[in-house]
Amino acid sequence: MRQWLTVLVLSSLMVVSASPVVSAQIGQPDIIQEHWYHSYATLTLDLNEWSDDYPEIVEMFSIGQTELGREIWMLQISDWEGGACLSSEFEGCEHFKEIGEGELERKEVVYIDGGHHGNEHLGTELAFLVAEYYIEGWANGDQAVIDLLAKTELHILIMLNADGNDFDTRWNVNQVDLNRNYDHYWNTCDSTQPGSSAFSESETLANSIYMNEVVPDADLYITMHTGVWIMLYPWGKWPEQPSDWEMYHYIRDEVNSNISDIPIRNANQGLYPNCGTSRDYGYGIMGYPTFTFETDDEQFLLGTVEALSDRLGEEMDVMHYLIENVWYWRARLVVDSLEVEDGKVRLSVSNLGHSSTSNATLLYFEDEDSMEFWLPGSNEPVEVTGSMDIHERKSDFNFSTPGYGFAVNATNSTVTTLDFTGAPISSEGVWALYYQKRVIDSSMWTRELVHEGVAEVRVDDSGLLPAPTMLLVLIAFALAIIDRRNTRFEQ
Repeated sequence: MRQWLTVLVLSSLMVVSASPVVSAQIGQPDIIQEHWYHSYATLTLDLNEWSDDYPEIVEMFSIGQTELGREIWMLQISDWEGGACLSSEFEGCEHFKEIGEGELERKEVVYIDGGHHGNEHLGTELAFLVAEYYIEGWANGDQAVIDLLAKTELHILIMLNADGNDFDTRWNVNQVDLNRNYDHYWNTCDSTQPGSSAFSESETLANSIYMNEVVPDADLYITMHTGVWIMLYPWGKWPEQPSDWEMYHYIRDEVNSNISDIPIRNANQGLYPNCGTSRDYGYGIMGYPTFTFETDDEQFLLGTVEALSDRLGEEMDVMHYLIENVWYWRARLVVDSLEVEDGKVRLSVSNLGHSSTSNATLLYFEDEDSMEFWLPGSNEPVEVTGSMDIHERKSDFNFSTPGYGFAVNATNSTVTTLDFTGAPISSEGVWALYYQKRVIDSSMWTRELVHEGVAEVRVDDSGLLPAPTMLLVLIAFALAIIDRRNTRFEQ
């Protein structure tokens, strides 16, 4: 009886949903929102309400317009009260968390989008429910959510294809499949309607600009769809496993063992060959760890008999796991010991993350004011000029050469010896790790200082020299933050 009543209510609201003007006037009460998919107008109302009610954690703005001129709304959700804010051309900001007195560290960044295909409403609603969970959790004083938003940024684009959403069609208004329109092997598979060229559509172009300019170093990217119940990771073009297969297999095993039996597979094998997708663009070009999250397609017209929060409850559990463990979806190198004697550095490093790195090395700065650094095996320093991309500054550096660089597998350790006999090592020196976060060539690089007290330096017979002071650590860390946006490159 209750289901028939719900169907009757939904049917009576169909005329209301078809009219954006009426929808914008009345919104969607909670009881309706649990059963009725968003139109562009009702979504705009809900997002504005969140932005007005919770300015401490919600920033809302448009990143562009659809082909019909509708705004593409972005939500940034985090605790914006602490840390520094670096402005961008968008209204939002990049933020850092305080990890000590005067010391800042970049927050983990999660990027989520929904609604590439306008008629895949459950995927759009899953993106909405993720935003709702963390906003309302913060508002209700959920300590776990409060703690997460203190260290994590959520960037959520709920409805990319607003035109297709309101027309209830897969395509955008130009009859283009937006999820075949990205510049990663565009139009090299048997695809339908990929557009006239990569990023020919305003929706995908706006999304790519946001990726490159605001979240170029995202720690996780999930794109929401509806179809076969499955989670897909790269590649769509090839059946081979991606470079970071260890990370993807770890996530698959953890989810399937503890949370859900949803299939988690390579996209080419798990679904069908597909090219020009946002998932493979995110991984192959941006270097993000990426998933396509496909909810099943048992949809009821423009709504659902079962409440959405129940309907997508298992999917939400998986999303919580991915977001709350985002710290691990990269290589996380920690120096266990650093011993220097006669210019040779014996380095012991552990990888706390679930992704391997095949490119890692050590940098040496003579003091806190130094504008140059030394590489292993070098007799000359490299000048710091706004970018510390080793391949730009020193073309002959090779990570695979013994004594130059090293690799560390996921959740593993390594011991290596690096040759710094050409560097003027002294008690004023500062050491820093420089490594790639994941194995994929396009992945971000990071510089992290060796913590105070780890380094032991012997010069002649004078004994141990002291490790760098905290002042040196803070100054060098500030330098890393200033030019962090310039460290990404592709080999």
